Amino acid sequence: MITARDDRRRTFETVPAGVEAVSWWGRAWVAALEEVSRDPARLARGRGYAEGGHVDAVTVTPGRIVAYVRGSRPRPYRTELILPAFADAEWSELLEEVAADPAALGALLEREVPQSLAGTVLPGAGELVPHCSCPDTGRPPCKHAAALCYRAARLLDEDPFVLLLLRGRGERELLDDLTRRNAAHAAREQPEEAPDFPGVPAREALTRTVLPPLPAPLAAPAAAGLPPAYPADPAAPDPLALDQLASDAAARALALLTTGEDPIAGLTLWQDAVRLASADPTAGLTGAARVLYRDLARATGRTTTDLARAAAAWRQGGRAALAALEEAWDPPAGPFDRARPALLAASQGVFRPERNRLTSRTRQLRLGRDALWYAYESRPGDDDWWPTGRPAQDPVSALLG
Repeated sequence: MITARDDRRRTFETVPAGVEAVSWWGRAWVAALEEVSRDPARLARGRGYAEGGHVDAVTVTPGRIVAYVRGSRPRPYRTELILPAFADAEWSELLEEVAADPAALGALLEREVPQSLAGTVLPGAGELVPHCSCPDTGRPPCKHAAALCYRAARLLDEDPFVLLLLRGRGERELLDDLTRRNAAHAAREQPEEAPDFPGVPAREALTRTVLPPLPAPLAAPAAAGLPPAYPADPAAPDPLALDQLASDAAARALALLTTGEDPIAGLTLWQDAVRLASADPTAGLTGAARVLYRDLARATGRTTTDLARAAAAWRQGGRAALAALEEAWDPPAGPFDRARPALLAASQGVFRPERNRLTSRTRQLRLGRDALWYAYESRPGDDDWWPTGRPAQDPVSALLG
């Protein structure tokens, strides 16, 4: 069963192609951000980032759109757009207006924003506020926030309920509420009739009968559900920490249910800390992630940089990728004899071998004991290597992936 809390968080792994909004409400959304900006060059760069696929998965919750936008640096920036959510009284007034207007209700069911609600649900002057973790201290929006705005406009084109979720209510609870209100309007328009409820004699209802067999167990879900929302009460435990623990427990329970094996069985304290950190793709860019990384690093006697690097490796490929990060070993010559000519033939330059590693300036490939190549990158003149991309059996694919 989908609860109201489940209905109030949606993540879009992919966004419809293009950056030009086609619906009138999508164009109004873009106009709201462009009115805030006084720098057309920033907007043009943001549009280029959106066209170039620099915006990762987009998460929408009441009052907030969040995504990681990849700029010129290896680590992405956490970018968000803030839009005030409606209070319950405002929602009640809005839904009563829709339920009483067949044209507005019909438009919403056709997944269109009713024209009558344009001045209510769309961002007003100064309502849409961008934030970004990038070092740009100029007048917002920065190019990363502009890129997110253009991509969000395409989401609104496809599904206007994203806009209503930003204002505080999910699609399922909105439709349920509108159904109840529409039924109430219809009942008030019809003459009252005495209800005709079928009755059952009390003796028959209380007669002992043989209970039917229990139903078969339900099938395991395809994915772990979302944790409930925890109150941000100063006297309560950290809600973000509770959210992280609940999410991890749900994922472990699902693995046990479907495979009969505990996914953390056999992990060392350090490996389990890396696994927990890797579940948060922010890599320390937000305050909540910094606290998580700090606590895990302190518990394992490592630095937060060590943990962030290891979490990036774990996201590459789990325990095997972490071993490729931390363990240098001497593989047989065959893989290297095939890899170096292949890289040269693909115009990737000359790579210098050293144990299980091939290095060329700011790029590096590491051969894992699982026979996969893992790509790394570093800044020029800096021996600070970070995992990047996905592993592959082919070194060229791993390097360019």
